Amino acid sequence: MPSPLCHFELMTDDPERAQAFYGAVFGWSFDNESMPGYALINAGAEPSGGMMRRPPEAPSAAFHTYFQVDNVSVALHKAASHGGRVVLPATEIPHVGTMAMVADPDGVVIGILKPQSD
Repeated sequence: MPSPLCHFELMTDDPERAQAFYGAVFGWSFDNESMPGYALINAGAEPSGGMMRRPPEAPSAAFHTYFQVDNVSVALHKAASHGGRVVLPATEIPHVGTMAMVADPDGVVIGILKPQSD
């Protein structure tokens, strides 16, 4: 089964400014209450998105895309065996699922996500 785009995420130095920008330019709305420190983005259609303040250890602000997979460990192994590298190992996100970040052979960082089963 192909791995569809399932989530996008913006890490920014100024979430309030970013919300004003993306709200004005694209008409997005934001839920700042459901997950403290992480704004859920309603872009009007799937996939859903999120926004957070850039953590100090992140080298720069970034826009990430996440692709849905059936098994994060298998996807990490495939990425590594095809010239990629693991940037963030498999990490459980409560009520969301398991995610990881990999860099492709050119260094482009992408996310992979196995959503939590209901």
